[in-house]
Amino acid sequence: MKRLMLLCLFVFAIGFALFNFKGLAQSGEFDSIILDFKEDVPIAKVSDEIQGLSQKYNQQVNLNSVFSISDRIYIVKGDKKTLKELKRSPISRDTEYIEANYQYKAFEAPNDPDYSKQWNFRNINIEKAWDETKGEGVTVAVIDTGVSKVPDLKLTKFVKGYDFVNDKENADDDNGHGTHVAGTIAQSTNNGYGVAGIAYQSSIMPLKVLSGSGGGTIADIAESIKFAADNSADVINMSLGGGGASIMLEEAIKYAHSKGVVIVAAAGNEGRNAAAYPARYPDVISVSAIDAAGDKASYSNFGAGVDISAPGGSETGKIIQNTVDPSSGESVFVGFQGTSMAAPHVAGVAALIRATGVEEPTEVLNIIKQSSRKIQEDHLNHFGAGNLDAGAAVQLALKGKISFNDFFRWLRKSGYLNIGFWIDGGAVALLPKIGMVLGSYLLAWFLRNYLPASLALNSGLIFGSSGLFFLQGLYIFDLPQWPMRLFGSSLPELGNVVLGNSNLNPLFASVLIPFVLTIFLLGNSSWRWFAIGSSIGVAACLGVSAVVDPGIWLLGSGAIARTYLIVNALLCLGLAYLASKKETRTARI
Repeated sequence: MKRLMLLCLFVFAIGFALFNFKGLAQSGEFDSIILDFKEDVPIAKVSDEIQGLSQKYNQQVNLNSVFSISDRIYIVKGDKKTLKELKRSPISRDTEYIEANYQYKAFEAPNDPDYSKQWNFRNINIEKAWDETKGEGVTVAVIDTGVSKVPDLKLTKFVKGYDFVNDKENADDDNGHGTHVAGTIAQSTNNGYGVAGIAYQSSIMPLKVLSGSGGGTIADIAESIKFAADNSADVINMSLGGGGASIMLEEAIKYAHSKGVVIVAAAGNEGRNAAAYPARYPDVISVSAIDAAGDKASYSNFGAGVDISAPGGSETGKIIQNTVDPSSGESVFVGFQGTSMAAPHVAGVAALIRATGVEEPTEVLNIIKQSSRKIQEDHLNHFGAGNLDAGAAVQLALKGKISFNDFFRWLRKSGYLNIGFWIDGGAVALLPKIGMVLGSYLLAWFLRNYLPASLALNSGLIFGSSGLFFLQGLYIFDLPQWPMRLFGSSLPELGNVVLGNSNLNPLFASVLIPFVLTIFLLGNSSWRWFAIGSSIGVAACLGVSAVVDPGIWLLGSGAIARTYLIVNALLCLGLAYLASKKETRTARI
């Protein structure tokens, strides 16, 4: 019994903590309510009810539009309290549904003032991708000249990096190239300043392998690749390269690829018919550059080894990001051009894809290729699989999969993983349900002299008080809701499934079902305890409902309903007491 009390206190503590959790997200904003009247309800009755609502709330209740006449869609001003009242009122019996008239908004572009200058983001259809993901939870290693935290990277998340040139942990940028590249990937966005980044909720891992002059060694680059792989990087961007193959570098790339890291590199700026190294290696996504017109940039390498093309800019339209001026160390917004600018576009999109739950590097590459905008008659492979399309890539990554990640994502988007869903606006309120469970066990504890600890008793307590309530709010794709409502309901709530609304049915929310169960099961040595537990559970359910949510069909939600629930709760408790006392005496005889 001590363990039972500790369990009750533990559950109560959880409920208290959840109730006091600050900053709960709301499911939506609204200031009006939709009433969809059933078509078989006489129009005269609808008119009378509309007139009654107008008088009660002192406002006009109007059709939504001229197209709403046949569907009988009316709009009334109101908030959550009004919505709750309407759902419990007699009007609910004459409506198909009563719901919040939520306010939706157009998906807006970032508020960064110079976002309009980023033609390259519009070129890759980034806003469609942002509707689904911004790269949260993904780490992108920028292997470059280092990354300095300029003002427009202030809100960007960073993880520990390393300076392989000077052999120290601080990997600041003394050139400007690496910071510019990092900005394309994850510039702080929607901060009212500067420009935007592609996967702006991802984290940057700065790895400096190039000096202030822009040069660096294969040994440092190879070690930085292994560092990134060993420190949980998901994507690597290398806007660098040159001629000459390297066994050390190739082994490092294979190592990172084997650990699930997506590796992206620039094809090179020599304008020749072959990608540079390391972009040339099989496990690297090689990126050529296009200009604002969508043509191959004049400087971009092409041909063998190129996998995809992305905006790299030209003299007439450069890629603008926030970086450092190497001569002064000051923050500047400047436009660069090159395949070095094209590669981070692909790395950023790879981060968005990884954020959808796709983890295998080969699968990420296939998604990028398959979703690209195809270029006809590209005989010299200027564009690889085509032009990068971030929106199409994310949609393809999300398409047609019912994996755990997809199900988890669906739960998150539906709001079921939001604590506020369960406490504030969910199909089932969490705290009253915790109260019902606690109440049933506390009542059982008060009758401890007569109640043995058994599975049958515990099952009765649960199904009488709360049922498997979490199932009530679980919508499984396109399946009907009523099975979930049925299996998730406690005994007093079974009438809700029949009525199809939140009002309790007076026949079910009473001593009737516990009485019938007791009559039929009292002679069974095992199931009789289920009947007794159900009586106690129903008593707890009715008691909590009387305080929190006393809405009853035909009885309203006022004093009459509360009295009805309290009287029946006491009758259920008395029934459980008498039945358990009778069983104890029988056992003694």
